[in-house]
Amino acid sequence: MPGITEEVFYEGGPHWGDLAINLLLGLTVICLPLTAGAVVRALWLRYRITNRRITVIGGWMGRDRSDVIYSEITKVVTVPRGWGAYGDMVVTLKDGSRLEMRAIPRFREIYDFISTKLNPAAKQVSGAIGS
Repeated sequence: MPGITEEVFYEGGPHWGDLAINLLLGLTVICLPLTAGAVVRALWLRYRITNRRITVIGGWMGRDRSDVIYSEITKVVTVPRGWGAYGDMVVTLKDGSRLEMRAIPRFREIYDFISTKLNPAAKQVSGAIGS
């Protein structure tokens, strides 16, 4: 659409606290898989939230990309982690698929921004768990 620009609300990677906590947990052998996951997220996971869409770039070497437009979202659920410093968000789409976003900094602020873009039915079923 001509004249409509895409304005970025948030662009960046996961919260540094996720990596720090998992590195500490990595000192125990049993938590090494969690540590490896946190390192991969810190290196290659990037979020971009705009007034038109949510984009998640991740996977090994940042090769996977998911774009979601707000009209396709039926539900958004957040879960605080890291003593509330960051959180996880699960976006459910009309086709039933889910997009999980882990260790999002400013997740409450980002959730509020996303909820303003949702239709009324999606707003009603969305919310925070554990707040």
